Amino acid sequence: MTEVAAARRSRITPEREAELYEAVLDLLREVGYDALTMDAVAARTRSSKATLYRQWGGKAELVVKAIRHTKHGRLDEIDTGSLRGDLHALVRLEDDCTIQQNSALMRGVAMAMHHNADLREAFRSQLVEPEMSGFHQVIQRAIDRGEVRADCPALDFLLHMMVGGFATRALLDDQPPTQAFLTSYIDAVVLPALGVSIP
Repeated sequence: MTEVAAARRSRITPEREAELYEAVLDLLREVGYDALTMDAVAARTRSSKATLYRQWGGKAELVVKAIRHTKHGRLDEIDTGSLRGDLHALVRLEDDCTIQQNSALMRGVAMAMHHNADLREAFRSQLVEPEMSGFHQVIQRAIDRGEVRADCPALDFLLHMMVGGFATRALLDDQPPTQAFLTSYIDAVVLPALGVSIP
């Protein structure tokens, strides 16, 4: 078989890719990262294990790409004209049901990252770094508009604050994060820390 024919055979349609990612996330919710196997993914999706490895290389890459696939919109595409508007728009990208599902999923993946270096690396390169890049663009626009001082010390902790509000809601209050909670948190904690006044 020629290389062109091999490439054509291994190509996966966007619809099939979305199916695979949904199945991976379902398995992840059912058994957790450590118990999830490529054999289980292959069986659930009626795929060959060889195809999965050829397309994604391994479990860590497949899981992270499946998580990334669920993200609706990108922060660097949001531009409402104000930092408050941009952060609120970010929260509105997902409804409360999706936020709750993703919160539980991310807690499980975060625990697995402690002892899986390949998962930690894939997560950082494919999710954390793009998100940080998007945050930097949003903040730069806020600085350019004069909303935030370029030397504001809280700028270095913006992403930490956002992730902290999301992650600790379940830990401290035993409740999932919601749009209402996250927008209130942004107004009460994040924006004041950045010196942004709320109208």
